[in-house]
Amino acid sequence: MGKIFKSYLSGNRIFQCSVCRAHLARNEDIVSKDFRGRQGRAFLFSTVVNVAMGKKEDRVLYTGLHTVADISCNVCQSVIGWKYVGDQVSI
Repeated sequence: MGKIFKSYLSGNRIFQCSVCRAHLARNEDIVSKDFRGRQGRAFLFSTVVNVAMGKKEDRVLYTGLHTVADISCNVCQSVIGWKYVGDQVSI
């Protein structure tokens, strides 16, 4: 594994990893705050940095079955959320 380069963001409000404080997203990157995850309130961002995507899997969410992947902090490897990677469509 090679060296991981950390991105640093600028702005009034920066969302950070709760474990290592690596920058993840800017307040301006929020698309929606109307999400709920397994552990409470969740945000939908248009862009994030310093993350790695895990394996795709199908999960039943409040809005139905979706294909998602966990995302982890590149610096400390803590799971920080998940990403939509596709939808399951019933016909």
